[in-house]
Amino acid sequence: MNKELEHQFVTELESNQNIVHKVCSLYANNREAHNDLFQEITIQLWKAYPKFRGDSKFSTWMYRVALNTAISLYRKSKKKPTTYDYDSVVYKISAEEYDPTEEQQLNLMYSAVRQLGDIDKALVFLYLEDKNYSEIADTLGISEVNARVKMNRIKTKLRTILNP
Repeated sequence: MNKELEHQFVTELESNQNIVHKVCSLYANNREAHNDLFQEITIQLWKAYPKFRGDSKFSTWMYRVALNTAISLYRKSKKKPTTYDYDSVVYKISAEEYDPTEEQQLNLMYSAVRQLGDIDKALVFLYLEDKNYSEIADTLGISEVNARVKMNRIKTKLRTILNP
């Protein structure tokens, strides 16, 4: 990769790295797993960048690579026993911003989303990122109608999980 292409990649990655962190938060159970997944996604983005043609926005392409990498690793990790290390997760929230009710609701929602299938998790993530159905469909490689139908089914499933 030449220096100019390398510089473009680093600039794009730095300005869009929050996308990767959000994907990692959705698929990783602890800080160590989050960091490992972030590194793996970054490597996959680096390998794939020379083939990025610019047909879509960089962020859309980045979502696709990040989600595909996370889903692939998640499926491989299902064969291993699951461990949780919630004590190592550090939240940087000031005392004024802290709302225990909001944190509890957020934890319940993450718990419910983790019970969904791989593609459904990705769809919820993109939906919560305020992506329109066209962008969701493009990122996941499904039709816009399919994205809408799946999202409606997921909403019903989440209601059932959260309100048994």
